[in-house]
Formats: sequence, structure tokens, C-alpha cells
Amino acid sequence: MANASGFFSPSVPSLRGKIKPSIGVIGSGIWSTQRISKRVVCSGTIEGSEKISSSQSQLPRLVSQGCKLVGCGSALPSLQISNDDLAKIVDTSDEWISVRTGIRNRRVITGKDSLITLSAEAASKALQMAGVDPDDLDLVLMCTSTPEDLFGSAPQVQKALGCKTNPLAYDITAACSGFVLGLVSAACHIRGGGFKNVLVIGADTLSRYVDWTDRGTCILFGDAAGAVVVQACDIEDDGLFSFDVNSDGEGGRHLNASIKDNEVDHAVGSNGSVLDFPPKRHANFSCIHMNGKEVFRFAVRCVPQSIESALGKAGLTGSSIDWLLLHQANQRIIDAVATRLEVPPERIISNLANYGNTSAASIPLALDEAVRSGKVKSGHTIATAGFGAGLTWGSAIIRWG
Repeated sequence: MANASGFFSPSVPSLRGKIKPSIGVIGSGIWSTQRISKRVVCSGTIEGSEKISSSQSQLPRLVSQGCKLVGCGSALPSLQISNDDLAKIVDTSDEWISVRTGIRNRRVITGKDSLITLSAEAASKALQMAGVDPDDLDLVLMCTSTPEDLFGSAPQVQKALGCKTNPLAYDITAACSGFVLGLVSAACHIRGGGFKNVLVIGADTLSRYVDWTDRGTCILFGDAAGAVVVQACDIEDDGLFSFDVNSDGEGGRHLNASIKDNEVDHAVGSNGSVLDFPPKRHANFSCIHMNGKEVFRFAVRCVPQSIESALGKAGLTGSSIDWLLLHQANQRIIDAVATRLEVPPERIISNLANYGNTSAASIPLALDEAVRSGKVKSGHTIATAGFGAGLTWGSAIIRWG
């Protein structure tokens, strides 16, 4: 198991006059001591490395700008599938599903929809709210585990948006944790790379990988896209306070959709030996496999710990946040995490009943609805967390607007 975390510390006394102006390179970014006004510390830890201090493992890094969320948008397929619809094809009922999951409806992609069109629609709405032209984008991050091309879908979304400046666009594959990792990645590009406008899209069409005869999984998933614009700002207006991200490959056996094992066509050489070349082309992936009990245990144990860690780095407690916004996987998980953090029901954002588990899209989809309905207002602090296949999980403490 490995994990990484980051936090943004309070302002430190001005360094002007104490350090001669200089230019340095940090990763792929450039900083100037003439513009430094705040310290940002990012750290990573690996089990077994307790003897190594944070100062030894990674030095503090100084940056001169913050980032904030300035626009959001979402998009949904037109086809709605209710619990009653599912009861016609699998042994289940509306009561059975809603009691165990909190889900009543979900949207499913049809022939006239695609991951690209949904993502571009959500992104366009986010750009419009932010007042950012597509040509002013520096980066498009496509958080998805269901791309429409083996090599990723981000460039196609960039094309659909009509970006003429050819901003960098690439995919992030981390299942239901993807959007949170996208936010962290956007912040890193802005803080360390000097980027100004980053579009973060969370989108998945998991219905294409669901076994619709398995009532243990087919009742859970839906399709959607959500997006936010993360924009550079003065460090005093920074809106990403802290984060905590983790992974555990050992737990991947509990939730996966692996490549199907096909029969190998063996080529027999003249000497009678069996050759495994050329390799057999993989046709597709298997349907989603999930051990629901183990995933539930993992989520209610690890997610509160991650959020508490991020809150601690931000100097906050569960009682000091305005909203708790979790990946919309199961209402019982959401309630259990909220109870652990002592967050009352009226401060929980949840739209799970209407859309089910939309993977990387669930957090930005719920955020967009909450912002447009007036529930989330500029200046509100949100504790958000994603968790799922990999296993991966991560949290971030953010401020809207």
C-alpha cells in the first residue's frame, strides 16, 4: 500500500529583502523568489519509511500562486432506467434496491450518446459559467476508466470543444477516485507549471461493462459526465486547502474489470516447440466484478481516515466545513462516513437516488447540481472524497468560487 498527501500552509512572513531574486526550476515548473508569498508543502510517504523525516524525503517547495474552482457543468444520457425497469430483467425490486443502496434511477448511454459528447457538453457548461473561452485553456484532464479509444479520449474532447490553441489533453484512469486525482493534478500543474486555466472532466459509461443479469452490480451503475474549471489565482484566494491520496493494489481483487482470458492460438515450429508469438490480441474487458461486502468495509474504514487527514492538514474539523461531498456509490457508505466525521444530514450533498454510481462523474455531477440550485455558494468549504477500483481513494478540502 502506498499513499501521498499534501497541504497548503498559512502565509509565512514576507521573504522579500531576505533572499536575493533568483529563478529556479521545480519539476516542470519555474518559480521566482521575487513573487513568493506563501509556502506549499507536498509530501509522499511509503510504508516502512517511518525513519525518514519529511525534511529528508522531500524539501518544502515555494510557489507564488494558488488555484480555485470557478465553473462547473454536467451532462446526462437521455435514457432513464428505474428500479422497476430492472425488475423486469433481473430478480430484484424497487424496495430491495433502494433499501440497500439508496438508488432509484440511473441514466444509461444509448446509440445517440457517447462519452465524448457528454464530456464536451459538461465541459462547455463549466467554461460558460467560468467565463473562460476554450482557446484560453492550458490543459484538459479527462478522468475516466471507460475511454472510447485505447489511447485515451481527452484529445477528442479537446477537439469537440473547438480549442484552436492545441492545449495539452490527457486521460487519468483511477475509476471512482479519478475526479479527486484530477483536482490534485490540476493544482500541481497550476502551482508548479504556471498553467492558468485547467479543465477537469470526470466522465464514465460503465453501463457498457455491466453484467445486466447480475443483480449485485447492475443495480448500481449509471453514466454521466461532470466538469470543473480550475483557475490560477493569487495565493491569498487559494481554494484547494489540502489533499490526501492513496492506493492499495492488494485490494484490487475486490473490484475490477480485467482483460478477458482468451484461448491462445499456439504456433508450432518445425522443431515441435510451442511458441507464444505473435501474442493473441485482446478482444475486450470482462464485466465489472465486485465483492460488495469487502468494498463496503474498505470504504467506511479508509474514506473517513483520508478526510480526517486532509482536514488536519488544512487546520479544520468536520464541524467547520459547509458540505460533505462523497463519491456517490451507496447511501449507506455516505451515511457511515458522515457519522464518523460528525457531519449532520443537512450538510451532506447527495444525488445518488437519481443517478446511481457514475464513477468519476459522480462528484462533479453532484457539485454542479448543488451550485446551480443555490445550495453551494461562493466561499463555501467542501470536504470531498472519491474511492473505488484499484483500490484507490483520496480526499480534498476545497472552497467553491
